[in-house]
Amino acid sequence: MAKRSLMVWGGWEGHEPKQCVEIFAPLIKEAGFDVDVETSLDIYTDAKRMAAYDVITQVYTMSSITKEQEKGLLDTIAGGTGFAGWHGGMADAFRQNTEYQFMVGGQWVAHPGNIIDYTVNIVDRGDPITSGLNDFAMHSEQYLLHVDPSNEVLATTTFSGEYAPWIEGTVMPVVWKRRWGQGKIFYCSLGHVATDFNVPEAREIVRRGIVWAARD
Repeated sequence: MAKRSLMVWGGWEGHEPKQCVEIFAPLIKEAGFDVDVETSLDIYTDAKRMAAYDVITQVYTMSSITKEQEKGLLDTIAGGTGFAGWHGGMADAFRQNTEYQFMVGGQWVAHPGNIIDYTVNIVDRGDPITSGLNDFAMHSEQYLLHVDPSNEVLATTTFSGEYAPWIEGTVMPVVWKRRWGQGKIFYCSLGHVATDFNVPEAREIVRRGIVWAARD
């Protein structure tokens, strides 16, 4: 029986949520999942339907979430459904909701210099999400996040200090995984716009991360 994936997109259109979902929905189908796509957070309040999914991918920057929607999502994840996503669609959603941020393991706060060249360094080459991948270059936003030190970090980036001298040499997580109750959490800060996923490593890390996060 195929595993089931839910992809929920919306919020700020500058992150091209629809275009990004159109990249990953076929890849997750190829990985053997049945994929449903929704554009409303109301799905999070349907406990019976939510519990049937093995992994949820959210692409929903900023915006707001009701207490009922947030509780439905967090309870579903705690029960064993995975949660996976990238960039602002996961780590810059629902800025007022600290319990949601606790689950994610981080919150975006800045991208000094905006669109710049930087390097992503793979720091755990034994993990299935990053196995066989080498360090790679990106031309996009370099995310500075407030992060939970309990995250299991798989890749990082180092700030040069060119745009914010006081953070020169700061090593920032780019890819991590963690737990929320029984649910597995995967996050990747890459993916400001859909063309960022033309970088093969960025696309493959997210693809693998979604698959990994699915219920065992």
